[in-house]
Amino acid sequence: MGKLKSFHIDLDNKLGVYTPGETVSGKTILELETEMEMREIRLECDGKTHVAWSEHIDGGDGMDKTKHYSGNEEHFDKTIPVFGKGLGSGDENRLPAGKHVFPFSFVLPPDLPSSFEGEHGYVRYKVEGIIDRPYAYDEHTVQPFTVLSTLDLNLEPTAANGGEAQNSETLCCLCCKSGPIMGTLKLNRIGYVPGESIYFEASAQNSSTRVCSMFADFQMVTTYNAVRPKKRIYTETKLINRIQHEDLTPGQSEVWSGERFPIPPLAPSHLAGCSIIDIKYHVKLVIKPHGPSSQLHIPVEIIIGSIPLQSVVQQNQKSESSIMPTPIFSESVWGPTNIKKDEKKEEEHIYGQLEFTPCYSFYKFS
Repeated sequence: MGKLKSFHIDLDNKLGVYTPGETVSGKTILELETEMEMREIRLECDGKTHVAWSEHIDGGDGMDKTKHYSGNEEHFDKTIPVFGKGLGSGDENRLPAGKHVFPFSFVLPPDLPSSFEGEHGYVRYKVEGIIDRPYAYDEHTVQPFTVLSTLDLNLEPTAANGGEAQNSETLCCLCCKSGPIMGTLKLNRIGYVPGESIYFEASAQNSSTRVCSMFADFQMVTTYNAVRPKKRIYTETKLINRIQHEDLTPGQSEVWSGERFPIPPLAPSHLAGCSIIDIKYHVKLVIKPHGPSSQLHIPVEIIIGSIPLQSVVQQNQKSESSIMPTPIFSESVWGPTNIKKDEKKEEEHIYGQLEFTPCYSFYKFS
């Protein structure tokens, strides 16, 4: 039946980062120890969004039940035959022992969402090679790649605007009301790209009788939209970074400035082109009274783009130059995802890159 020594896909773009509308090209490479009988070798190139999660609910009879929610969105699906049946040579084909190389190329559609790997869903693009074998398990190799859609902050009407939010809360202590806690959070603009830093100014007034902790969070809020068995929304908040401030004593007022959040490699806001996953980013001031009480949350939404504001570029270059800096592509701050569990193939018959980290634009301003 033939023995497979190695089976992988090499992309010509070694970074594996593409923009919508770009050509993806590479080679399918396999090495056989002995001659192998097969129907064909084909590539299945696809991009899709998938969301899934489970919820435990009270079944009403004292027994918890688990309900599963999911949704899918196909962005493209293309099959490329490189040997055998798909090229018109019938069902019975053989490859001799040795190394075999099959080049390929295809063009990405123009309106694709950026790659994303989350806890309960993903936007994922890959090339999968398949050796279709009669009377035996098919052999598979997987090569994921990143698609990075453009989010130009210069085309976002509010990106250069400042952001401000304020909130207050009156605390209760047993039967007596305590004074309020109040806070304000200000940003001089809300549009950023990875590699920049978010500077903020916060003010707080603690008119209560309790000591209050105060900190600022930089968060990613992801919304997953399932459609099966019915429409359902799941919102996940992940902490990117936290900056702690000194406690506020009763009666104390405080102005907090000079701190910053460096922005690591992150997916662009919104995931334009995807209807079942949405991404938002917030900088949030949190004032937390000691003891049993609710926290005071003061969030300001920001936009993470892939092309910086022209005014920021000029400020960093200290000139009127309109030349945009060239970003590097860095792996997501969230690290790798094991995609093997999503492939649902026999373990000994799947090869390739089974851990994947998408890459995003990252700017190194002087």
